[in-house]
Amino acid sequence: MTTAAPPRRPSSPQASLGTARPQGMDIVSSALPTTTMETPDVPTPATPPPGRVLAIDDDGRLLQNFAMALARDGHKVETADTLADGLRLAATWPFDVCLLDHDIGSDAGIDALPRLAELAPRMRVIMVTANAQIEQAVRALALGAADYLVKPCSPDQLRIAVARQIEARRLRDRVDTLEREVSRGTPELSSRNPAMQAAIDMALQVAATDANLLILGESGTGKGVVARAVHRASPRASAEFATVNCPALTAELLESELFGHAKGSFTGAVQNAVGRVSHADGGTLFMDEVGDFPLALQPKLLRFIQDKEYERVGDPATRKADVRIVAATNRDLDAMVVEGTFRLDLLYRLNVISITLPPLRERQEDLEDLANGFIRRYAADYGRPARRLSAAALSKLRTYAWPGNVRELQNMMERAVILGRDEEIAADLLTLDATRRAEAMPGALMSLEALERMHIERVLAQSDSLDAAAKTLGIDASTLYRKRKLYGF
Repeated sequence: MTTAAPPRRPSSPQASLGTARPQGMDIVSSALPTTTMETPDVPTPATPPPGRVLAIDDDGRLLQNFAMALARDGHKVETADTLADGLRLAATWPFDVCLLDHDIGSDAGIDALPRLAELAPRMRVIMVTANAQIEQAVRALALGAADYLVKPCSPDQLRIAVARQIEARRLRDRVDTLEREVSRGTPELSSRNPAMQAAIDMALQVAATDANLLILGESGTGKGVVARAVHRASPRASAEFATVNCPALTAELLESELFGHAKGSFTGAVQNAVGRVSHADGGTLFMDEVGDFPLALQPKLLRFIQDKEYERVGDPATRKADVRIVAATNRDLDAMVVEGTFRLDLLYRLNVISITLPPLRERQEDLEDLANGFIRRYAADYGRPARRLSAAALSKLRTYAWPGNVRELQNMMERAVILGRDEEIAADLLTLDATRRAEAMPGALMSLEALERMHIERVLAQSDSLDAAAKTLGIDASTLYRKRKLYGF
């Protein structure tokens, strides 16, 4: 005579997570939708990126098991055993994913989905419930849930579901970032100039840390390019790179752009909005032209940098975000401190490490590479034949002072590509301001090396032979040969 073996019970949180399945219920989570309709093809990452997860359930032991399972992948998990506490946490930290129980005490978690969407529009919600009815799953998805898991679920099921939603959010963030970068036509980060290369090397060295970085330089020198390179080379590269353009907005709009706002907080605020700080959680916030940041808002920015805490406009709830600050300016912040238009304590917080980018007029070595790079890019964009500068066009560019720096060069090459009909960009397609060309003559602020290079090139262009050029320059032919080799003529 034999007896049936007793039902197998999980011996540890690794076996299963959740409560016993209701009698007669045989639907498993894999039979229900596992992604939102917005991201049907999101792959499950082999090594999921760590994220911030909020778990709301009235079962304390289950919350502990959730936290243990997700900690294996490096996720930061906050738990709440009441819906009120869960909503409070959702309003405080920018979470990637929320694990939401269907019934939390006397509260219905599914009814809280619209409120969670208001508090955290970018957070993806996974309903976790013992109710496996298809109708409930469909309702949850219609109210904004991204996935639906049935208890008990295995640790691997939970980890995969969370990983998929984190990856879906990161993919959307990366697409948004790439679209912004493509629209800007950002040049690559490279240089033949020693001063610029030293700045690049320091930036990449600092990238491995969480230190705040201040990038100094004239408008158009590539401060935003360096900031993005720092983000891409940092441990925060998988998270968002968010930009705030400080001079472009009024103080009121800048505060909303930076920290977000609550619905109805001002005219036109028809819905809740998260700010750039929330978007950049876990990543990098680039504050472009921070010297134009309004004095009245500087205490709020200082507080956020120090404590990682802030409030949205019209919302008293204190929120937190883990953000690395990279700031840039073309202004003299030390002089502004003396004038009383910039706070000294804020400058100290921003200027942990500072890097100064040289202007284009001092980077003659990079002029040809940058120009031809822009030509190839815009030729591909517009389907034009241009591929490179002619020798005469390059010589013409070298006599220019470039007050707008790399950005001005970029705009000039775009125009020349559109108007050009040949593979080489001719000199007559380059419209240079004569007064600005004069600024590049002796007496302008540039290095001796750049001045010598420009003068030698101009003499060579006007001489019938190398011997004649050497005689004009007052040097022998062998010296001129070495100079030509040095400067790449």
